[in-house]
Amino acid sequence: MGRKVTVAVCTLNQWALDFEGNLHRILQSIQEAREAGASFRSGPELEICGYSCEDHFYESDTLLHCWEVLLELVISPLCKDMLVDVGMPVMHKNVTYNCRVVFHNRKILLIRPKLIVCEDGNYRESRWFSPWRKERVLEEYHLPRMISAYTGQTVVPFGDGVISTRDTCIGFEICEELWNPQSSHIAMGLDGVELIVNGSGSYMELRKAYVTVELVKSATLKSGGCYLFSNLRGCDGQRVYFNGCSCIALNGGIVNRSQQYRLQEVEVVVATVDLEDIRAYRNAIRSRSHLAAASPAYPRIQADIALSVEKGIGLPTCEPIEWIYHSPEEEIALGPACWLWDYLRRSGQGGFFLPLSGGVDSSSVASIVFSMCRLVVDAIQTGDSKVLSDVRRIVCDGEYVPTKPQELCGRLFVTCYMGSENSSQETKRCAVCLAEQIGSYHMNISIDVAVSAVLGIFTAVSGLVPRFASRGGSARESLALQNVQARLRMVLAYLFAQLMLWVRYRSGGLLVLGSANVDEALRGYMTKYDCSSADVNPIGGISKTDLRSFLLYAKNKFNLPILSEILGAPPTAELEPLEGGRLTQTDEEDMGMTYAELSVFGRLRKQNKCGPYSMFCKLIHTWRADCTPEQVSNKVKHFFRCYAINRHKMTVLTPAYHAESYSPDDNRYDHRPFLYNVQWTWQFRAIDEQLQTLIANGGGRWEEHVNKAASEHRGPSSVSGNQGSAAGGPPSLSAVSKILKDPHKGVVVPTRAPPSDHMMKLEEQNKWHHPSSVNHLVLSAAE
Repeated sequence: MGRKVTVAVCTLNQWALDFEGNLHRILQSIQEAREAGASFRSGPELEICGYSCEDHFYESDTLLHCWEVLLELVISPLCKDMLVDVGMPVMHKNVTYNCRVVFHNRKILLIRPKLIVCEDGNYRESRWFSPWRKERVLEEYHLPRMISAYTGQTVVPFGDGVISTRDTCIGFEICEELWNPQSSHIAMGLDGVELIVNGSGSYMELRKAYVTVELVKSATLKSGGCYLFSNLRGCDGQRVYFNGCSCIALNGGIVNRSQQYRLQEVEVVVATVDLEDIRAYRNAIRSRSHLAAASPAYPRIQADIALSVEKGIGLPTCEPIEWIYHSPEEEIALGPACWLWDYLRRSGQGGFFLPLSGGVDSSSVASIVFSMCRLVVDAIQTGDSKVLSDVRRIVCDGEYVPTKPQELCGRLFVTCYMGSENSSQETKRCAVCLAEQIGSYHMNISIDVAVSAVLGIFTAVSGLVPRFASRGGSARESLALQNVQARLRMVLAYLFAQLMLWVRYRSGGLLVLGSANVDEALRGYMTKYDCSSADVNPIGGISKTDLRSFLLYAKNKFNLPILSEILGAPPTAELEPLEGGRLTQTDEEDMGMTYAELSVFGRLRKQNKCGPYSMFCKLIHTWRADCTPEQVSNKVKHFFRCYAINRHKMTVLTPAYHAESYSPDDNRYDHRPFLYNVQWTWQFRAIDEQLQTLIANGGGRWEEHVNKAASEHRGPSSVSGNQGSAAGGPPSLSAVSKILKDPHKGVVVPTRAPPSDHMMKLEEQNKWHHPSSVNHLVLSAAE
């Protein structure tokens, strides 16, 4: 006869230091687990205080309030006869640990500290927590008196142990322990632990959801058992979005799971498993059985309870299910939208303000906000009272019930086209059409008066009138004229964000949204303190290539036909004068590299840990079919010069939704200097020496190989951009060949009318006094 156990894992949208709200959500999850028939409930990592407390973990207040919340849980009638484990920090012998606390019927059974803390990516756990180094060792932990008064216990077990019930054995891992090469679930499984529980705080990155799922499946595939994985979901006060995906695995297959992206604050999934299935699976793997016979034992805490029901023969067990993953386009549509919703409702603000330029980036942000409104309306229509309550509070209307996403968008979202004499009618029309299709409250304004006023102050002081390069000015003049437009847009954005709800007779203000993508941040192709400076940026961790794919998806999914025209237009900042009403400035020409190349540079720099020399050594092979070694050398040097000159901009980068593993976010993810020697003399000399060796040894055969490969090549170039020509179509083969054969491609040279002889002399003299002047076009490149 089988022994069937019903267990529950919980996905919670917790908030750092929101002890009241966190307690409410934990209790709700326990109630839902009980109603679903579960005898054991597990939750996410540090769920009591919230994962992102960071330096608040140093405060004794945080530890105290965690114990106070735990007491409320221990004495709650909802927990009667249910085995519960929760996550919280605990100080033991003056050392703070990241722990799971397991209790049953007002008795704490075990405090299990984390054995391996996480240090990569956005994680910095060893700053606040120490790992428990004593494997298979339990010590006595003296409980706070307020807990002892209710439990009747003075000391409880603390350490690396497991809980043995009358019918099974339960062990614990915490987040990183699943990812580590020496995961303890193998050793516990060999020692007869049948239920392995993991409370996690795992955040999303594009195309990475499968990693966690495969780890959970593999944890029981080789050694059998039932693995319970509970994860946080949402924005709890930081740049990351915890991506749910709580699940239950049995013998290598997923039997139930929660959603990855959802507005629901509490989601509980349960599964009924037959413990005899675990035992049969394990016993059939003979090599595993032989290892288990010699396995060292874990200290066991005896609990006189049973998780299985007495007469459970009629209780159906769960069968394996197929995990359907979101496409990257769906992840962009859902993840940042959920993150923005959490940020909006928890910030106390009344909506969002976006400078909508009619280009790909700002249109992506607008589409994500529209996606958020769609999710909110869907949640309300399915009966989510918490979402409805949040909407009414935000719009200051206690009776409001949104029925359409466009209607809600009109209440929450203000867009503004900030045109100038350099703006085209095409981008203005695209911005207006997109605003109409998503339903935002839209305005068209001109910034020319403000630009003239600011330049008038400079002229009054200096007696000089700066000119664009196309009108005879120097590169410095042209950049200054572009940057003053960009920075004034930022000033106006905050002015309108503060006052537009006043204009509309509503209280509060609006959050300003940024619209700089991860590639532009990496390259520094943005003006410092322009519209890239905002309150939050939902696309700051997403590449231009992925944003274009997302807009193509959004056009069909959200029925936004104007996105076709936006995608067909060349990316441009529109900061230089038009010629005959047509654009003269494009982003890729200004940057001296394509967005496709930028993504490659970014991944090699961050993911592959490449400096200039190793990047060159890799790319001469990766781009062999399209570029000579000399061209690769020029591209790599140009990228690193631009990166070094503009790295200082990352110190003031707007907090952005983390989605890409090559993000240059200086806050915690990408720790590097912001003052570089932009000449990279030693590194570039190593490239030059390797280049000369290749040329000397190649004897001209490399060029022959390139020509042959190019003639046979039928697909798009591996290094060309996907933005199309100025007319919006793909570049011609002759144009691509011309770019690839240009040895100066990727080297900063003036792209407009050349400066006068006098100006060239001045630049030649000055470049020895200011290292950045050798790359004057990227000193403060416009967005």
